[in-house]
Order: sequence, then C-alpha cells, then structure tokens
Amino acid sequence: MGVNSSKKLAAKCSFLSKDEQHIVSSSFRLASRNSEKIKEEELTKLWGSQMDSRLLQYINNYLFGIGEMRTNTVELERFAELFVFCTRGTVDEKLKVLIISLGRSDSESNDIPYILVKEYVESIVASYMKIQKLSNTKQFKTWFSRGCFTSAQNIQRLAESLTHDLAAADSITRRALEVWLQGSTVLGQLLLFVFMHLYNISHKDKSQVALEKTSDEAHCSTEREKDRSLVPFCRGLDLIPSYPSLLDLNQIVFINANLPQQYQLEWRFLFSSEIHGESFSTLIGRIVNQGPSVLVVEDRNGYMFGGFAPANWALGPNFFGDDSSFLFTLAPRMRIFPSTGYNQHFQYLNLHQQTMPNGLAMGGQHGYCGLWIDSEYGTGHSSESCTTYSGYQQMSYSKDFNFRHLEVWGLGAPPLTPQEKGERVMSGTSILDSNTENKAMLKMAGRTIHSEGIREPSN
Repeated sequence: MGVNSSKKLAAKCSFLSKDEQHIVSSSFRLASRNSEKIKEEELTKLWGSQMDSRLLQYINNYLFGIGEMRTNTVELERFAELFVFCTRGTVDEKLKVLIISLGRSDSESNDIPYILVKEYVESIVASYMKIQKLSNTKQFKTWFSRGCFTSAQNIQRLAESLTHDLAAADSITRRALEVWLQGSTVLGQLLLFVFMHLYNISHKDKSQVALEKTSDEAHCSTEREKDRSLVPFCRGLDLIPSYPSLLDLNQIVFINANLPQQYQLEWRFLFSSEIHGESFSTLIGRIVNQGPSVLVVEDRNGYMFGGFAPANWALGPNFFGDDSSFLFTLAPRMRIFPSTGYNQHFQYLNLHQQTMPNGLAMGGQHGYCGLWIDSEYGTGHSSESCTTYSGYQQMSYSKDFNFRHLEVWGLGAPPLTPQEKGERVMSGTSILDSNTENKAMLKMAGRTIHSEGIREPSN
C-alpha cells in the first residue's frame, strides 16, 4: 500500500480532521510497512522502546483483541480510532479504551478492580516520563541539563494521586469510572502527549526511532501539544553549580498541572536553603516582589509539602492573596488542597514585630496555620485542620516540625519595577515607595523608616 492508498483510507475515516488524516496515514504506513494492515509484531518493534511495557500490552489488547477474539493484524480504522479516542475522545470513548485495554469487553457491566485501574494510569505516567526523555524537548532539557531526575517511586505516587478518588472501593463501577474520567484533566493531558508522540514517530535510519516533523501541519500540531506537556521551562540555574532542588520531574508536573494556566510555562529559581543558607531574612529578600511563587518544604521525617502563592510576597500585618492559592503534599502522598472560599487567609509575611506573629503563613489562622514557617529559621507547623483549604490534612509528619530543606520558585516573568515601567517618583513620596524590596529589607533589619512619619498630608 503506497502513500496515496493510506491517505485515501484515512480520508474515509470521517472522524479524522485533515491534520489527523496526515498524522494517522503516515504512522499507519510506517507501522504496516506500506501494507493494508499492521502486524502486532511490527507495531511492537516500532512502539515498544517508546513506552512502558505495560502500556504497550494495553494498546495491543485494544488494537488486536483479547482471548479467542485476538487477531494478528489491525486495519487503519481501528488504528485511527485509538488515536482520536486518546487525544480528544469523549468520556465514553476514553472509557472504552480503558476497559478493553484491561482485557474486558466493552459490553460487560462487571466492576473493575481498583488495582487494575491504578496500574493502567501508572503505565501512562511512566510512558509520559520516558517519552519526555526520548523526545528531549526544550523544557525537558532545561531541567535535566541541571541535574533533575525521575524517581520510580514518584511515578507511583503521581499515578496514585490521579486515581485516589476511586480508592475507597476495591472494585469500580462503570458509572464511577465515567465520573472520574470526566474530572481527570491531568490524565487527559498525559494521554494526549503520549499518543501525539507515538503517532508522529518515523524511522531516521534502521536503528533510530525519533520524533519527526513530517509536514508543516503535523509540525504545528505537535508543537501545540508540546506546549501542553506540563513541563515548564526552568530558569535561574545558570550560575548554580549543582541542582539545588529536591523536586523530581513527576513532582514538578504534579504541581505545575494544578497551577493556573498562565503560570505553567516557566519556573524561576528564587531560593534554596542548600544554596542560600538557613536564614529567614535571606529568604524574604529573595521572594519579595517576585510575583506568584511555589514554596516547597521537606521536614526531618522526609515529608514533602508546600503551597502555591498567587500574590507578590510583601511584609505586613494582614493576610492577602486570592482563591487560586492551594496547598499540596508530595511525600509520602501527592495531594492538592484547593481553596474553600471560607476565608481569605492565603498568604501572610511579617518580621520584627512585637505584637504580631513573625514568619510566613499560608491558610488557617495564627497558631493554627495550614503552613507556617517561623522567623526562627528551621521550625514551623502544619495544623491538624485548616478551613482555608478544601480536603486539607496535616501535611508534616508531626504538627510542629523542624525542616531540613526549603525552596521557592517564581512563576513566569517577575513583575516590572516602577523604574522599568517608566514611572516617576512623585513629590510627597519616598524613594523607598518605588522600591518595595529595599523597604522590606529595612523593616527586616528593624530599622525605622523615618520619612513615613513626616510626609505632607495629601490634599
């Protein structure tokens, strides 16, 4: 079967867009070796090295059948159907792939054991991480060239976090799977990335399999999907001698997937206790006026947790921030605790105050915070309950904890300073008003800002 034959067959698949027709026909032609059907052994050769072995088995179950119904070949329509169902399918279509992949009949009404669903999701996460390394995207390079890594244990944790809503029962009903898939946007993004990669593979030579940009249309489509890969660009490590973070790629993807979309593209390194030392004043000096940020803590029992702070950190007596804020845990489990809307106690930062608590807080109230980092560096607490965040559970091993590592990442470009905006310092204001970071550093040092007491009253 030649190029035109596969294109004609793809064109007959009414559910394919024109871009999809090109992708599917090119992939089918390669896998089938220009014949009318793909042999299972040939697809295994082409795709086997690109993914987790379990996912390969699941895909073969879907394409070639199971049990007595298994065949040695698959035609283009079924091959195209898998691509569409996994990249932009409805809940019913994705459920069909899941059920058949697990060796069940789509017409069966029997429940599916939770452990099988978790294993299926784990195979997708593992394949996603493997393909990130194989495709070597620009985002991936910015992390791995600095020493970032991928932990097998965190692959399991990420998969468990994506399925924990189902874990209450040993067996899962079809209806429960539908509801779960409806809300599983992160799983959908992982599937999209994996299958866009698989269907864009082309042989460069007999020994090499790589991602090929086969046409302008396919190139644009693939680039769009890379933008959704959930791996942000890593910035700010050029002068750092070694990787200063505890985060592996699974944990980065987990946090990044839950951020507002405008903050998913770039992370800027701001602070690490490994690099900048154990100093609360240094921490504040590096995070004030840096825009939205992610804070990560590891206590001395190995529990990892933190929070997304959507507002600029600033010293003051009041809580601030907005309801896009959330807390999270990374070890021993990955969980997200979004805002409840019950109160606005999202962020707090203060130092050298006699009548107010001195430290950094996210959620809850003073003395009972979801996350509290004390100004006496190295200690904090995570309350047993926190009304600011939904589903919240104590994040540290014990309520009061000592931590051995703290790091902060800025998200997106830093806010422009007044000077960068071209603003002039107006009469009646202090030069410090145009530089909040310097003002914050004076407050940290306990210095009085004398100009605040002698300003002329405004008209």
